[in-house]
Amino acid sequence: MKKMIPLLIVCILFVASGCANKAQSGAGIGALAGATIGALTFKNKASGAAIGAGIGALMGYVVGNEWDKKDEQQVSTTLENNHSGQTSSWTNPDTGKSYSATPSPAYVNQGKICRDVTITEDGGEQILAKACRGDDGVWRLKQ
Repeated sequence: MKKMIPLLIVCILFVASGCANKAQSGAGIGALAGATIGALTFKNKASGAAIGAGIGALMGYVVGNEWDKKDEQQVSTTLENNHSGQTSSWTNPDTGKSYSATPSPAYVNQGKICRDVTITEDGGEQILAKACRGDDGVWRLKQ
């Protein structure tokens, strides 16, 4: 069983990072890292793992959330300033990953001004997202 734990951790990391935003991935990875460190450093392995997981999840969420904010700000700027079909590209200074966003024409949905936007990460996977202008005038991504 002890030999399977590292394999299990690697599998969980791949699952946690594949279908989540950076804040959620950071929380999952932080929890696993914190639990491992806590279990290795505390006399009571179970309570050390629990405390480490809690602290790691919190720290990982905070870091991942900041990465998300920088990318969301770039997408919002693209939606505000770009013509339909005009692509903007940027590199997140924290993660080093490159992104591009291409907005579609604006339309009205349930009384809100919205635009579809195609976001590409590192030239690979394309994500089609919808963003609507909030009451405060700021573009917000919808899922």
